[in-house]
Order: sequence, then structure tokens, then C-alpha cells
Amino acid sequence: MTTRKTSVALRIYHEDTDSGGVVYHANYLRYMERARTEWLSERGFGHDEVARDWGMLFVVRALDIRFLRPARLGDRLLASAELVEMRHGLMTFDQRVVRGEEELARARVRVAGVDIGNFKSVRVPERMRQALGVDA
Repeated sequence: MTTRKTSVALRIYHEDTDSGGVVYHANYLRYMERARTEWLSERGFGHDEVARDWGMLFVVRALDIRFLRPARLGDRLLASAELVEMRHGLMTFDQRVVRGEEELARARVRVAGVDIGNFKSVRVPERMRQALGVDA
């Protein structure tokens, strides 16, 4: 089975922070999005290819996020995405943003596969499920 986790290294720049040099809360969602995008890309399913070859997109359907500690200007972070469940057209990821061993934010993110034309839910194709290391 394919590893279910991917991590992305990040550095905090001025544009990521508020006037106090603390990362703005919505940016954690961007960091987590990058980790999920890399997770798919590492498995051969970049967003462009999925749209072109499979006629589908992956969209966030639900998320539950906890902000635990602030990140600051100049910090080096790691954002991770780990697939924990896949059913039909839904993938559930556990995601974290850490600074060293210190957890700054964590989320459970549910991503839905949708048709590119009408945005209705679709099942992830069997071949893609197998390539992602998910049992049928």
C-alpha cells in the first residue's frame, strides 16, 4: 500500500502575518491545501490532470480545525496531510501544521470528488482508488 502521508516544508513570510508578526488564521488553511495538493501530485494526480483526464475536481466539503499555538514571522513549519478514510467520492484527511515537535494547528478535512461540469458528487474511479493505495 502507498504511504498515506505527505509533508510540505513552509517558511513564514511577512505576507503571511498580521501587524504583530503572527500568522493570520486563514493561512493555515492555505498551508493544509498545499499539503493535500502535494499528496495527490506525489501519487500522479495533479489537479490539472484530474480535471482533464478524469473530468473531476476535489473540493473541500467540511473541515474542523483547531488552532493551538501561533506561528510567527520567520518560522519554518511543516504542513502534513494524511489520508485516514476514503468512501465513494469522499476522502478524509488528518492534517497538521507543526514547528519542530510543536503542533500549531490540526484539522480533519473532508474532500469530495465532483464532476467538473455540474459540481455534483462523483465516485472516485476504481483505477484512481487503486493508485492512491485505497482498497475498493
